[in-house]
Amino acid sequence: MVLKIEFENFYSIKERVRIDFCAANINTSLARKLENNVILWNDTPVLKSIGLFGPNASGKSNILKAISFCCRLILDSHLNNEGDSFSFEPFKFDDWQNKTSKFLIDFVCNGIEYEYSFELTKEQIVSESLYHYPVGRRAKVFVRSAGDQYSFGSAIPKPTDVAINTSSKNLFLSRASSMNREIAQKIYRYFLNKFLLGLASVNETVILDSFNTYKRVILKALEICDIDITDIVVRKEPIPTPISVPGQSEISFKIADALKFKTFHRNQTDVMFDMDMEESNGTRKLFQVLLRLLDVVKNKKGILLDEFDLGLHTRLADFILDLIHASDGSQLLFTSHNTNLIDVKRLRRDQIVFVNKKEDGSTEVYSLYDFKDFRENMDAEKGYIQGRFDAVPYIDSSVESIRELLEEE
Repeated sequence: MVLKIEFENFYSIKERVRIDFCAANINTSLARKLENNVILWNDTPVLKSIGLFGPNASGKSNILKAISFCCRLILDSHLNNEGDSFSFEPFKFDDWQNKTSKFLIDFVCNGIEYEYSFELTKEQIVSESLYHYPVGRRAKVFVRSAGDQYSFGSAIPKPTDVAINTSSKNLFLSRASSMNREIAQKIYRYFLNKFLLGLASVNETVILDSFNTYKRVILKALEICDIDITDIVVRKEPIPTPISVPGQSEISFKIADALKFKTFHRNQTDVMFDMDMEESNGTRKLFQVLLRLLDVVKNKKGILLDEFDLGLHTRLADFILDLIHASDGSQLLFTSHNTNLIDVKRLRRDQIVFVNKKEDGSTEVYSLYDFKDFRENMDAEKGYIQGRFDAVPYIDSSVESIRELLEEE
């Protein structure tokens, strides 16, 4: 479970941005009706979902990219060698390229809260720290300061052995996991298995296991969404795959087995359709999302989804959010251009987060809850479209202005 994530100096993100899953103190009748939108952890209400809304190029995807970068570094930085650089760009204006980038994630793993942070340039790790709350009090696991100076608590056995083997290209946490330190391995497994970075990078074994496990639920979900598919089967079929052969200009092919999903419909149950070729884009997208999301819901995981509802009818987007909110402990951070979701009858004010591009080119983030003059009997979607919350594109698309543009050529 994620409590909060903070980062700064990463692509369009200049000053510190916080994505806060700890619910605000909203005690209205509408908020009480949305009690399923929060999880209660240690008497603290935690949001199950947060939606990021704003114009194109405002930085919504960069927020997800920053979180993904943080997670990938935890999982992979122990593999870095001298000469490697970290694959990101700091904010390019106002001399911020010469400043460090900072990341912090506060999360719960196996019932214990952890607060992990690090600071780096493109060339080296500058600082790093991990604290935990094993008995409700904040306790140090380790602190790494500039010049690779370390101090340790008592949670990691033989920590200096790990420090000696940690270069400026490695996170100490990542190295400690690779050296079999238990607390680091627990955190590593959390980011590997419990914090998912989207729908991609799923191998066929995972897809097949998920389908076999949740087939009945997937079919029921499709029925709820008024899609008349009554059965889905999966099989492996030989598919020609292009390969490059050194020294040959012509494209060669090899035959490889690939998973193919076949569907059957209510009106004629003996006729088979190919999911990839014959079903609509919306049906395919919903099926792909359900394959991943049902595992998230059933196993209390978190997931990031960029434009999760692209190609889906707004009612299907509603269904996906309902799926998350019906879970016991899963979480979703998503971006969307679907203004129908900016609705305080569906999402709490602290779940509706706006992302805007400031005059200096940097990204700013604020929620509907930050607008103290907004009352819940107002139409939030209408206010957003009218520009009341700023994070909406201004487009001069009148016929006259476009005609003038065309006449300039």
